[in-house]
Amino acid sequence: MAQTYEQVQKQIELLQQRAQKLLQREAIGVIERIKEAIAHYGITAAQLGFESSTAQSVTVASKAKSSASQSPKFADGNGNVWSGRGPRPRWLREALTAGKALEDFAGTATTTAVKALLPQAIKKTKPTKRKNAAVKAKSTSRPRYKDDAGREWSGMGPRPKWLKEAIESGKTLEQLSS
Repeated sequence: MAQTYEQVQKQIELLQQRAQKLLQREAIGVIERIKEAIAHYGITAAQLGFESSTAQSVTVASKAKSSASQSPKFADGNGNVWSGRGPRPRWLREALTAGKALEDFAGTATTTAVKALLPQAIKKTKPTKRKNAAVKAKSTSRPRYKDDAGREWSGMGPRPKWLKEAIESGKTLEQLSS
């Protein structure tokens, strides 16, 4: 039996209503996952571009677009940020050459993810072959971090629980390095 125009329009309206309800249900799940991620990583409204100052939000939004939506892992407090991926920017290289430590810049970023990435980010961007061999020999010959109880971590893989607890209690990676 052939359907009339009105019947087809009613079907379309019913399907659109069902689609809207499904979209709302899915959005609730997405919002919950986003809230969990924000809480887990300690993401601030400023990092998401929700600042009160329009000039600052425009700057953050443009930087977010240019860094392929990656949140900054290292910042110098002057508006310079680095996601921890790719070559180190000039401002960071110059500051490290001047004697600053990479941890100094991670401290200005508020996410706990930054602190979890530090051992991987400490590597130099382009070591020479000679330096590369020295790094390999050093990392395979002995652990890089030890605590008073004798527990060790090479700096590779996820941080062990004892190391996380030591850092939370106020110790630094430099204090734990062997």
